[in-house]
Amino acid sequence: MGDPALSRRGFLAATAAAGLGMTALSGCGSGSDGGSSSGITTVEWWNISTTSPTKGVWAALAKKFEAQNPKVKVKITQLENDAYKTKMTALTASGKLPDIFHTWGGGVLQQQVHAGLVKDLTDTTKPWSDGLLPVAKEPYILDKKTYGIPFDIGMIGFWYNKALFKRAGISAPPTTWSAFLDAVKALKAAGVTPLALAGKESWTGMYYWAYLAMRTAGIDALKKADDDKDFTGAGFVEAGQHLKDLVQLQPFQKGFLGAAYSSPTGQAATVGNGKAAMELMGQWAPVVEADAGKGVGANLGFFPFPAVEGGKGTITEIFGGGGGHALRADAPQAAVDFLKFFASETTDVELVKKTGVIPVVPAAESALTDTNLKLVQTQLKAATGFQLYLDQAYAPAVGQQVNDSVAGLIAGSKSPEDVTQAITKTAKEEQ
Repeated sequence: MGDPALSRRGFLAATAAAGLGMTALSGCGSGSDGGSSSGITTVEWWNISTTSPTKGVWAALAKKFEAQNPKVKVKITQLENDAYKTKMTALTASGKLPDIFHTWGGGVLQQQVHAGLVKDLTDTTKPWSDGLLPVAKEPYILDKKTYGIPFDIGMIGFWYNKALFKRAGISAPPTTWSAFLDAVKALKAAGVTPLALAGKESWTGMYYWAYLAMRTAGIDALKKADDDKDFTGAGFVEAGQHLKDLVQLQPFQKGFLGAAYSSPTGQAATVGNGKAAMELMGQWAPVVEADAGKGVGANLGFFPFPAVEGGKGTITEIFGGGGGHALRADAPQAAVDFLKFFASETTDVELVKKTGVIPVVPAAESALTDTNLKLVQTQLKAATGFQLYLDQAYAPAVGQQVNDSVAGLIAGSKSPEDVTQAITKTAKEEQ
């Protein structure tokens, strides 16, 4: 959840204070704001940028857009990942989405599109969106129509502390699952906590099961399981068993089941403060580690999720996604103008330099100087397969069940078979 250079996953905030995107219901070009005579169009923008520096950068960009468009006021609502998903599910059910809202694309966006709640951006954005990085646009193209505009693209992988690896005698990042488990054992033997995990936020554990499913059953199997509404295949059970093998090594920090992602004592801070050697997280991780903790500077490294011996997947198949924005169906023209502003080379360069996103505007690539983000970008460009976050790729209820069931496996309350059966049950109920 999901938080992208922004703490895509950082947002446990003002759920109750969130507006319903209704102030601009006057529609495109009417120039009214809740019935006032000021001629100002208020645009509601919901995002998940709750950690610094992204929160401040995005607020400044909104002010810049307002300065360029004096008749427009941008009203920002920021929520953490799980709170955002919960609120957006409720708003989707009510049929009242914000003017501009964060989306990861995939099945969740498709559900909103099918409900007639999302604006078709195909024609209005084509003159400028055609130039954006193709892989970044894919999650938002449904039935050959564009329903969202990306501002970020990336992948999940292991961020690790080189100094702690060295202390444990690990000379290079592991490339196979058995070598990864050996590395976990070596770190524990050296008195180092191998992994940090936000057990309180179920999407963080989902990454492990999703990658293991990709490595054992393969990407095609994930798509077929969703189509067939059947996740009970041997490859998925095996993925759960591999995760159980890891959990039995007790690799996570003390109290991980109650830990949040971006809080001062959470997953990102544990790695950022040098108290754990690794976290499985997206390209936004370094920024959140530095915001929630101290950051580990030059000691930070990145490596892709290892291959599983005998599995159908490969190490070059990656799991992840990016961040994008979609618009409610009746959003005013000012909201479309804001998306164009946000996807401009000038804005993208600023986002790359200040918030650590990977550029979606090719002309902004020269602004990417961070060594680790270049490693991520290299992995992305060499990828032989790409799987969107499961809690976004699938229907919302199915994605949530994946998260919750895997959390149960990590907590010890579910078996590998329980996980696959629970996901399958929900998938069949959603038909």
